[in-house]
Amino acid sequence: MNQPHNIPATLPDEPYPSVAREGWPIVGAFILGAAVLSRLCVWIVGPVGWLMVIPTGLLSLWAIWFFRDPPRRIPADPDAVICPADGVISFVGPSRPPAELGIDEPTAAAMTRISVFMNVFNVHVNRSPVSGVVAAANYRPGKFFNASFDKASEQNERSSLLFRLADGRVLACVQIAGLIARRIVCRAKPGDQYRAGQRFGLIRFGSRVDVYLPGGVEPRVRIGERVTAGETIFAFLQSPQAVPSASPQLTEAR
Repeated sequence: MNQPHNIPATLPDEPYPSVAREGWPIVGAFILGAAVLSRLCVWIVGPVGWLMVIPTGLLSLWAIWFFRDPPRRIPADPDAVICPADGVISFVGPSRPPAELGIDEPTAAAMTRISVFMNVFNVHVNRSPVSGVVAAANYRPGKFFNASFDKASEQNERSSLLFRLADGRVLACVQIAGLIARRIVCRAKPGDQYRAGQRFGLIRFGSRVDVYLPGGVEPRVRIGERVTAGETIFAFLQSPQAVPSASPQLTEAR
């Protein structure tokens, strides 16, 4: 059993643009398209064509809003596993992480998966759930089922990260493309050091992020709960005294 934790203090977020950098080209394209279409309508129908500014301007504002990246108050407790994505919890239960991460069978079989479903209204910037070193990173093409379906974990396009914690245990975080989302952005690479709550990528437009907790770590969220990236606490890691002396071993990635 994990030891009880008090509500932790929070840390300020790192400085970052209010619109995610990955969205700048798309936002720019919307704004340019709005200007061109409006000018074209004026050329075709006269001054009334400027009314086109209204719908195209609204679309441009939507693009800016979609790629928003608000600062978050990150829990300061180093034992906290932090939510990586805004959305709703769609699954909590035992599950093996993607095989391509090369986690040995006993370690993988003991893990618990927490899935966060993001719709088009959520912030889509993804954050590291823990502080640790990226031990493995793998991209796998796949299908585009609705990300709320459980089979999306196995069959959809995904980008998987394996974090090695300071005590030797591992935790997996997987970005999964959805029915509409066709672009996963993951900046993390093997060997990178991340702190909990730090941004590592995003997914366009409606998708899912899975976190695989180490064995023995109990989730403190439930299905249907609304969660916030960088703020909601998924679980608390066990104290070092409760961690087995033998660290999990990585097998050769398949």
